[in-house]
Amino acid sequence: MASSLAADDAGTRPRRAAGRALWPAAALAAGLALVPVLGSDFLAYQIALFLIYGIATQGVALCWGRLGFLPLGHALFFGLGAYLAGGSLKAATAQPLWLLGLAAALALPAALAWCVARLVFARSLRSGPYFSLITLAMTMLGFLAAQQWSSVTGGFNGLGDIPELPGLDRYGTFYWLVAAMAVLSTAVLGVLIRRPLGVLWTAIAQGEDRMQLFGYATDHIKANAYALSALLAALAGALFSLHQGIVTPQAMSFVLSTEFVIWAAVGGKSSPLGAMLGAVLVGYASSELRDHFAYWEVLVGALFIAVVRFLPEGLAGLAAARAARLLAYAPPAPSPAPASRAPREVPDLRCEDVRCSQSGVRILDGLSFSLGGPGIRAVIGPNGAGKTSAFNAMTGRLPVRGGRIRLAGRDITGSVAWQVARRGVGRKLQIPTVFPDLDVAQNLQVALWAGRLRGPDALRTAAFGWRTPLLDDLLGRFPELARQQDTPAGRLSQGQRQALEFVMTMLPEPHLVLLDEPCAGLSPAETHRMIEVIRHAIDRVGAAALLIEHDLAAVSALGGEVFVLHQGRLLAQGFLAAIQADPAVRAVYAGARK
Repeated sequence: MASSLAADDAGTRPRRAAGRALWPAAALAAGLALVPVLGSDFLAYQIALFLIYGIATQGVALCWGRLGFLPLGHALFFGLGAYLAGGSLKAATAQPLWLLGLAAALALPAALAWCVARLVFARSLRSGPYFSLITLAMTMLGFLAAQQWSSVTGGFNGLGDIPELPGLDRYGTFYWLVAAMAVLSTAVLGVLIRRPLGVLWTAIAQGEDRMQLFGYATDHIKANAYALSALLAALAGALFSLHQGIVTPQAMSFVLSTEFVIWAAVGGKSSPLGAMLGAVLVGYASSELRDHFAYWEVLVGALFIAVVRFLPEGLAGLAAARAARLLAYAPPAPSPAPASRAPREVPDLRCEDVRCSQSGVRILDGLSFSLGGPGIRAVIGPNGAGKTSAFNAMTGRLPVRGGRIRLAGRDITGSVAWQVARRGVGRKLQIPTVFPDLDVAQNLQVALWAGRLRGPDALRTAAFGWRTPLLDDLLGRFPELARQQDTPAGRLSQGQRQALEFVMTMLPEPHLVLLDEPCAGLSPAETHRMIEVIRHAIDRVGAAALLIEHDLAAVSALGGEVFVLHQGRLLAQGFLAAIQADPAVRAVYAGARK
C-alpha cells in the first residue's frame, strides 16, 4: 500500500507543478473576465489594445529578463505581423487563404528573428550591446520602408480598411479573443520558465561561458528564444491590425519599441504576468494622462528611471517572495538520469606547436606536449607562463594562430567551447564559476543535464529528479553542499563554491578534465579533502586530468607526471622529484607551500 501511494504521489507531482505554473495565467483570466462586466464596452476595447501590447512586451521580457540580452527593435516584428495579417485579410477571397496569410504573419517574423540572432550570437558570446544596436537599426529601417513603400503599406496614411475576423465584432466580442491570447501567452511562458528550459535560460544569463563549457550551444538556445519572442510580437501585431482596422508606420517605430522596454521594466522583466500588467497599467494610465497632463511623457520617464533604480525586478519583484512560496512544489521523485552522450574514449590529448597571441602579444609560443591514458597530471610554472591560456586554447576559448590540438585522434583546433565540451572535455575555471542566483540543486541539475538533456526533456519536469551514482557519491564527500540544496550559489563561501564547481565539472563524466587551481583559497584541511575527492572522482570516471596548481605540496600529494610551462612553451616534463632537481626549472620557477 505504501509503495502504491508513493507511486501515485510521484505521478501527481508533475500535474501539481503544471497547475501551480498556470496560477498567474488563471489570475489574469479571472481579472479580464470582469472587465466587460464591471466596465463599459469602450473600456474593454481600450484594455484589449494594451493587452495586445502586453503580449509583445512579454517577448521583450523573455529575452531581457530571462536570457540577459535586450532587444531594442521588437516593434519591427510587431509591425511585420500587423502589415502581413492586415494585408492577408484584405487580399484573401476565401477562408483558407486568410488563414494561410495569418500563419505567414507569425512565421515570417519569427524566422527573420532566428536568422538574425544566429548570425549575431554565433559570432561572439559578448554580443549583447551589439545585438541591441542591430535590432534598433533594423527597426529604423523597417519604419523607413513602411513610410516609403506606399504601394504596399499605404505609406504615411497606412494600410486601412482591414476587415474584421468573421464572426467577431471589433468593438465587442473581439475583446474575448484578445483576452484569450493574453492568457495563453502568459500560461505558455509561465510553464516554460518552470521547466528545465527555463533554468537553462537563467543559467545562460548568469554565466554563458560556463554553459558553453558544459557543452550547451548557447547561441542556438538564444536564437530559439528570440524567435519565440518575435512570434509573440508578430501575434500581437496581427491582433493589433484586426483591433484597429488600420496599420501605420508607427506600428514599426522605435518609439513603440521603447515603450515595450519601459513596460517590461516597470511591470517586471522576469515575470510574464508582470510584463503583461506593466503594459496594461502603465499603457492605460499613459493614455489617460495624455489628455489631461501636458507632461505625461516626463512622468512616465521618471517612473521608468525610479523603477530601474530602486526596483530592478519591477513591480512584480515586490511580490516575488510571496509568489515563490505560493508557486513552490515538491520536486519529482528521483529517477536514474540517462547515460551521457559524450564519447567514452581513451583519454588522449596532443598539442603540436600551438601558438596563440592577443593584441600582438604572444601567449603560447610553440607549446607541444602529449598525454595518454587516465590519471592525474599537474601543470606548474610561474605566473604568466601560459598555463590558463593553454587550457583556454584546448577548450576553444582562445583562438589558435598556429599548430594543432588533437583529442582522441581528432583535430579540435578552431572548435568552439561547446563543441569541445561535447567531445568529453570538462573544465573548471580559475575563479570558481557558478550560477549565483540559482540554488545549489539547480546548479547541479544544469551540470547533470549536460550531454543528457534531449529536446523533449527540456520541457518535462521529470528531469528535475534525475540522479546519478556519481552525484550521490560526490555529495556524500561534500556534505555541506547536500545540506544547502536550496541556498543560492552566490551565498556560498569560497571553499563551498570551489567544491560546487568541481562537482559540476565532473557530473557530465568527461574523459578529459582540466582543473585550474581547484585548491585556490582553501585552507590546508580543505585542500587535503579536495585532493582526495579529485583523485577519487578521476579514478571513478576513468578520466585523464590536467591540474594547474601552485602548491607543490598538493602536486606531490596528487602524484603523476608534471608539466612545467615557461613563456608559453613546455620547459620540462617528468615526475616531481626530477622536476625539482632540474636546473632550468629551478632557474625560472619557485614553488610555494601553504
